[in-house]
Amino acid sequence: MANERVRIGNVQVAKILFDFVNEEVLPDMNIDSDTFWSGAELIIAELSPHRMHQGKCTDITAYKTFLYDIGYLIPQTNDENFQINTINVDNEISVQVAPQLAVPLVNARRCSLYDALYSTDAISDCDSCERTNENNQKRGEKVISFTRKFLDQSIPLTSNFSHTDAIQYSIVNGEVKVRNLFRQIGNQIISCK
Repeated sequence: MANERVRIGNVQVAKILFDFVNEEVLPDMNIDSDTFWSGAELIIAELSPHRMHQGKCTDITAYKTFLYDIGYLIPQTNDENFQINTINVDNEISVQVAPQLAVPLVNARRCSLYDALYSTDAISDCDSCERTNENNQKRGEKVISFTRKFLDQSIPLTSNFSHTDAIQYSIVNGEVKVRNLFRQIGNQIISCK
C-alpha cells in the first residue's frame, strides 16, 4: 500500500522510506536500524516546531537562544565598520527567519549550480553557447566544464586527480569518496583532500 506507515516512537514514517533506509542505506553505514530511527525521532521532535511555525516566531527570546546554541548566531561584534543592508532582497533573506531556509532559498532560485550557470550570464553566450528555450548542448558542456574546474579549485581531490574525470561521488565510512573515470584501476576510490 502506498500510504502504509511504520510507527517509530512518536513518529510515523512511510513504509517505503523505512524499508529503503533499512535495506539500502544502513547496511553500508555501520549503524543499526534502532539507533538510526531513535536518532531520527529525536531530530524530528527537536526541529519540527520550526516547520509548524514557518516564518512566525512566538517566543523570540527562546528562538534567539536556540539560534545561538546551534551556532547560527554569534555574539555581536563591536566593529563600527560592520554593516548589513537588506534593501531589495527576497523575503527568504529579509523577512523570514531560520537557518533551515538556506537550502530552500538556493533550490527555489536555481535548483542547482548547473542550472544557475546555464540560465544566467555567468557563462558567456559566445561560441554558439546562447541561452535558449531548447537545450543547448554546447552551453551545457561549457557549464559542466566550468563547474568541474570550480570544484577542482574549491574542493581539490587527492593525488592530483580532477573532478573533470569524476563519475561518482559517495560517502564511504563517513568520508566523501570520488570514483574516477579514466585513471581508475579496478574499483580504486579517490578521496577529497
